[in-house]
Amino acid sequence: MPRASFFPIVALSAALLGGCKQDLSQMVDFDDDSATCVNQFEPFAFSICTTSADKLQLFWQDEQKKPLLTFDKVIHQLTGAKLDFAMNAGMYDDEFAPIGYTVIQGREIHSLNTNEGGGNFHLLPNGVLWWDKSGHIAIEESRALGEKLKNQQITPWFATQSGPMLVINNQIHPKFNPKSTSKKPRNGAGVCSDGSIKLVISDEPVTFYDFASLFKDHLGCPNALFLDGGVASALYSPELERHDQQDMGVMIGAVSKDNDN
Repeated sequence: MPRASFFPIVALSAALLGGCKQDLSQMVDFDDDSATCVNQFEPFAFSICTTSADKLQLFWQDEQKKPLLTFDKVIHQLTGAKLDFAMNAGMYDDEFAPIGYTVIQGREIHSLNTNEGGGNFHLLPNGVLWWDKSGHIAIEESRALGEKLKNQQITPWFATQSGPMLVINNQIHPKFNPKSTSKKPRNGAGVCSDGSIKLVISDEPVTFYDFASLFKDHLGCPNALFLDGGVASALYSPELERHDQQDMGVMIGAVSKDNDN
């Protein structure tokens, strides 16, 4: 993500997007209204949203190919549908473009990034959260996913790459130090043993190790992925009366039928 000092605070009144709205009513299964968000306080304070893949979408650009940036603009794009919750979905450059593998409605936005480098994204192994049109959802280490893509074993309908992995096949990332004192707000995703996806944002600064332990030991997620941290962590959840004002790159959200329309 860009440095924290580069992130403007966006006023709610300035968040409406001009232009045409997207009709997303054919992109989700409205028979499933199981998306929920709750606050929890052990082992630290965090908010957690749970859903299934058939409600999930990634959002990035409007019809003018400009980054949406805010939850408000995503909401404004929806026709006949409502946003149940949303969260930032991974790291991005100074132009709010994704820096890792990104697929939106089957279209590859950015190729798989397995380069070495500095920063959290390159704290290998990193990984990809992806799901296909059938509703299969997974979090996989990036190089392993690359082999599946090369062999045409999978066809992601949506995908977002970030890093580092938090939990890999029920093991905490080997480079995390349980004695670390580096604490920041963090958000991430876990695909859990019950087949659900859990999107989590810490409501207080936490270490990588403690954040990973949350997914592994408390949420039952054998694979989990760090999405971003610091001021880039953001959540939209009417259920929790939370609507963070933050410019972001790609966002992940659960969408359902708008009964008011």
